[in-house]
Amino acid sequence: MPVQKLILARHAESVYSARGLVNGDPAEAVGLTPRGEEEARELGRALAREPLDLCVVSAFPRCRRTAELALAGRYVAIVEVPELNDPRVGRYYEGKHLDVYRTWAWSKGSREEPSGGESRLAVVDRYCRAYHDLLQRPQTTILAVIHALPIAYLMLALDGEPPPARVDLPIEHARPYPFTADELRRALDVLDAWRADPTW
Repeated sequence: MPVQKLILARHAESVYSARGLVNGDPAEAVGLTPRGEEEARELGRALAREPLDLCVVSAFPRCRRTAELALAGRYVAIVEVPELNDPRVGRYYEGKHLDVYRTWAWSKGSREEPSGGESRLAVVDRYCRAYHDLLQRPQTTILAVIHALPIAYLMLALDGEPPPARVDLPIEHARPYPFTADELRRALDVLDAWRADPTW
């Protein structure tokens, strides 16, 4: 039986997110803050009654560490899915304040790339491919510990809103956002239509 439920969770507070800095390179070893480690444990407590069959994480250390702390004491396999990584922001914006990157991103079209980075159309494309792949997984309930942006895009799409140039939807650290398989398919229909014909 393919997946029936996907639970999305943003990683817990990281050293960079506490300072409002951008990290789009998973090779940078950005860990969790002490507060973030407790948030990750709280996520585990929130999911204690969920019969999780698999956990997927992005390639970023903060996501894997959040998953490890949340799943401590449970036998749940953790699989890396780099297609769910945060955007590569390029060498100029890496480690800079988020507002600096947003000033650039919010003034550009979806196909434009920062130097050494990737366009937001490319980001949406790989998020969609990853979500479609998850829908085909044989596990019934999957936890995905990832980043704010792929969660926000999916939540907006569930309400019928395609990816906007400016994403203002707040996604809390280490909070579960559950989707049924049907909800995931409906949201992907919106995202797939947009990536086939971007509006900005």
